[in-house]
Amino acid sequence: MEELGVMIALELGDPRLEFVSVTAVEVSPDLRHAHVYVSHLGTPEDEPEILAALGHATGYLRRELARRVVLRYIPKLTFHIDDTLARARRIDEILESLHEHDTGPEQED
Repeated sequence: MEELGVMIALELGDPRLEFVSVTAVEVSPDLRHAHVYVSHLGTPEDEPEILAALGHATGYLRRELARRVVLRYIPKLTFHIDDTLARARRIDEILESLHEHDTGPEQED
């Protein structure tokens, strides 16, 4: 995860990946597949371009991982947008609207 984060942030040089960071990596039990979750500061409309840029860089990233990290297998990388922050914001909005509804002017003492 750390090596991928460094490579994406500092080495790829693709402007579509300027504000992208690795948030999690889930590796399969046989170590042959890795799901890499990334977050970004862009809009949801930027996500297809971000995933396309990461997909284009997969070969380079795997070669560099093989060179830098001692692993039995270099996993096939599959990139996903991490929507944890967006879901957390939506839950906060819902909770806030429920709180406003409960403490609104309709409530009597």
